[in-house]
Amino acid sequence: MGTPTIESEEHRALRKAVAALGTRYGRDYFTRVVAEGAHTDDLWAEAAKLGYLGVNLPEEHGGGGGGIVELSIVLEELGAAGCPLLMMVVSPAICGTVIARFGTEEQKRTWLPGLADGSRKMAFGITEPDAGSNSHRITTTARKEGGDWVLNGRKVFISGVDIADATLIVGRTEDARTGRLKPCLFIVPRDTPGFGRSPIAMELSAPEKQFELTLDEVRLPADALVGDEDAGLLQLFAGLNPERIMTAAFALGMGRYALGRAVDYAGTRQVWKEPIGAHQAVAHPLAQAHIELELARLMMQKAAHLYDAGDDLGAGEAANMAKYAAAEAAVHAVDQAVHILGGNGLTQEYGLASMITAARVARIAPVSREMILNFVSHQSLGLPKSY
Repeated sequence: MGTPTIESEEHRALRKAVAALGTRYGRDYFTRVVAEGAHTDDLWAEAAKLGYLGVNLPEEHGGGGGGIVELSIVLEELGAAGCPLLMMVVSPAICGTVIARFGTEEQKRTWLPGLADGSRKMAFGITEPDAGSNSHRITTTARKEGGDWVLNGRKVFISGVDIADATLIVGRTEDARTGRLKPCLFIVPRDTPGFGRSPIAMELSAPEKQFELTLDEVRLPADALVGDEDAGLLQLFAGLNPERIMTAAFALGMGRYALGRAVDYAGTRQVWKEPIGAHQAVAHPLAQAHIELELARLMMQKAAHLYDAGDDLGAGEAANMAKYAAAEAAVHAVDQAVHILGGNGLTQEYGLASMITAARVARIAPVSREMILNFVSHQSLGLPKSY
């Protein structure tokens, strides 16, 4: 009788293979791409060729037939090698999942093969200047006009719009029965008239740029609507739960990379008789960071398994917890790594200082840790809402 494991043999093999791909590129490749203002096209193309980008998408549309479990493994291992692909969170995880679950057959045929083989990308537009983490305050509206939809509104901090063929926009339509606004999702091709974008200057060092979007009387055909007009929040959270799980994978990879650099340094850096890693003041914080990352990974795995099993309610709770835990673990691991390297932790040679800013992204996006604590306090613990 074999010893039970959390991950199957197939999943361990996937980790090993993706880790090998990430190692061939590594942090030096990632840093060079950022410095040149370029994109990680080579890595994206090779990951796609090997079937990693579309591992969660249906086989009948060119994907691997897996789920968010497999996709999160891919992103985590690339991050642990120092070369994460942020657009994996958006293109195959959010947009691919939503279209696979709710899209029309024509939308699936049009988009899923390209998302799976990496030849097409999609961005995701939900955040607005005045709504923040409150998706109920979204003011981007969609009205019916003849056989078309007409969208108006603004979005901010939308990743990769310049390299995406289209953006999946969250707007709100009026319910004919109640007059209340409800969320709906629309595919907006990049060159659609009235769909404008302007880059946001960021301190963050990343290949993917952030944009503010304007939608000024953007006219779309009826088939730009994804899924059922009345499905509302069900379709929205079909994308948001994978987003949180993949953000956790992104953070875990980052934390593992930083911790690995710190462990290597602590094991070889010698100031007195022994390497500094022999001293508990150095060793114990690294051990603590490792424990925190492993615990966060367990919650991420739980969330991914629940989502792939179709338990949207359970996955929602676990995905929020996983994102929270992974973000906190990553921030702590990066901070500890920089501290242990001392002055070297702030040099370009070791490449850890830029990760201080990057690690905090997981605390802020796609939803702040405070909003996750709000969710857990009233959804999990049954406490009254404060908002």
